[in-house]
Amino acid sequence: MPVAGPFDLVCRMAEILDDLGVPYALGGSMASSLLGEPRSTVDVDIAVRLDGDSGESLIERAGSWFYVPVETARDAIRNHSAFNLVDTTSALKVDLFVVGEGLLDRMQLERRVRMDVPGARDGIWVTAPEDQVLRKLDWFRQGASLSDRQWRDVVGILRVHGRSMDLEYLTATARAVGLREELAAALREAEGPGGAS
Repeated sequence: MPVAGPFDLVCRMAEILDDLGVPYALGGSMASSLLGEPRSTVDVDIAVRLDGDSGESLIERAGSWFYVPVETARDAIRNHSAFNLVDTTSALKVDLFVVGEGLLDRMQLERRVRMDVPGARDGIWVTAPEDQVLRKLDWFRQGASLSDRQWRDVVGILRVHGRSMDLEYLTATARAVGLREELAAALREAEGPGGAS
């Protein structure tokens, strides 16, 4: 089945990861678009939990559809970093982020939510709204608070989900990972004129 766009790529990766029993959660801009205010994106970011055995299984299985930089992938699995797979028909790529034992890593997979999406056999696992906000705020902080795109994604999710979010969890986790001030500023902006009520 040819890949027509990033969403097809996500569905293919979800099927592979589900078949292998690899825990994963869609993150990045695509998850933000599903959870918040839609915007065009070609980014496919997926958090995965891999060890040596499951990593080798993924490398072997993905090789049927993707160009796999095998040694880079093995290094990323060992070091809990990132590697990408490139679809051989469309040249679109998916970035796989191998999670470690940090709080944001653990919560992203423990609290993920299943979403029904067209083209996905059984739906896909997506980072929960609260954890997507925290991830985006962390990226925003790592970029010296200069990424307007990351900030807009955060505010968009907060506006869409408003009071339905678990604010107690969100604020406690933000405090634990040093994102309290960033979260407070994002909540103020989201609740401003035209924001969540």
